[in-house]
Parts: sequence; C-alpha cells; structure tokens
Amino acid sequence: MFRSLLFSLILLILLTACNPTIVPPPRSADYYFKEGERFFDSHLYEDAVASWKKVRDSYYSPELNKLAELKIAEAQYLSDNFEEAASSYSAFVKEHPRDKRLPDALYFLGMSYYKQMLSEDRDQTATENALHTFQRFMKDYPSDKRIEEVSVLVQRTRNRLAEREVYIGRFYLRTGHYQAAINRLKGILKEFPNYYYRDEAFFYLGTAYLKLHRKKEAADIFNTLFDQFPDSQYISQAQKILAKDY
Repeated sequence: MFRSLLFSLILLILLTACNPTIVPPPRSADYYFKEGERFFDSHLYEDAVASWKKVRDSYYSPELNKLAELKIAEAQYLSDNFEEAASSYSAFVKEHPRDKRLPDALYFLGMSYYKQMLSEDRDQTATENALHTFQRFMKDYPSDKRIEEVSVLVQRTRNRLAEREVYIGRFYLRTGHYQAAINRLKGILKEFPNYYYRDEAFFYLGTAYLKLHRKKEAADIFNTLFDQFPDSQYISQAQKILAKDY
C-alpha cells in the first residue's frame, strides 16, 4: 500500500515537471496604448491611466511616450484629479518646451490649477499658479483661439487674490491693527485696479483712516467711493460714519 502511494506521488511530480506553466509573451506598447483608449472611451479613466503609464514607462518611442503623457494628464483632468493632472501637465511643459502641443498642455495646466482654487479665507497657491500659467499662455500664444477665455480667467484669478487681500485687511481692521489694514487695502487699489469690488476696499480703507483720526484722508477715500460707485451698498454706511465722526 505504501509503495503504491509513493509510486503515484512520484508519477504526479514527473507529469507536472513535463508540463511547465506557459508564460504569455509580453504585450507591446502599442497594445497598451490602444487598451488605454478603449478604457478612456468607456470613461474608465483610472484604468486608462494605468495602461498609458505602461506605455510611458516602456520607452518604446519618444513620440508615443509624449502622447501617453498627455493622455494620462487628460484622463486625470477629466476624472477631477486636478492635482495629479497639474503635476502631469507641468512635467510635460518642462520636459517638452518645443512640442507642438505645448499650447494645449499649458492651457490645461492653468485649468488644473484653476479648478483647485479655494475661497479667499484659505491658501491661494493654486490661484497664483493659475494666474502665472495663464499669463504665460497669453504672452506666448497671443493668437490662440482661447486667448479671450484665458483673459477672462486671468481677471478671475486676480479678483480672487484681491479678495484675499481684502479679507486680510478686514481682519487687521477688526483686530485694531489699523495701519496694517491701510497698507493692505491701499495695495489692493494699486495692484488690482480692475478688481470688481473696489468699492468694498474703498469703504474699509476709509474706515481704517478714521480709526486713526486721519479724517481728511478718510473723507478723500469716501468721496472717491461716492464718485466711482454711486450705487454701492457701502454708500449709506460710509455716510453714517462720516456724519458721526464729523
């Protein structure tokens, strides 16, 4: 009985050794690129990125690598992974400064930053990055069909940065740091002359001057507010403050 079992075991080992596992041949970069396209068309962006990364990492050809890099960034952008998309587009812009697709990469790099913008009370690094990227786009590609859109986006990013400065100025005013508030608010009017809500900056600047008993400067600022923004919601408040202090 024991010999019979031993013989069967030996026979099984020999049969297994005679039938080695078949390893499929490695797939080509072109295969993975087309696989990524199929995933992309089905909105399976994470799977598409995984396939295109295999293409990128294969170094099959410089052109296919660059195309895979752009497709990875596009899939990340469309799946709302804006931080990853910004990283991918930024790498492409740095590594391929003369590529014919650079305008597209630069535009979507700016949009990736723009989509990460936060409210005025939070960090504005993404806003600053978006502004600088869009400004570069306008400088390098003034004839691009998206130039008007980018011009609007530049103004929006500048408005957000100005809103941040107003937020800080109001904080200084509220906490009794009146000269610091004046410095911030004056800076806004100088650096952001097209800021949409300059009437707010004028109002708080005039208020800060009054807090320091600099009535003439306050009156000048409030008069500018009255002249430039006659329909502003801050007019009545400014008039009450002036009436009280004068």
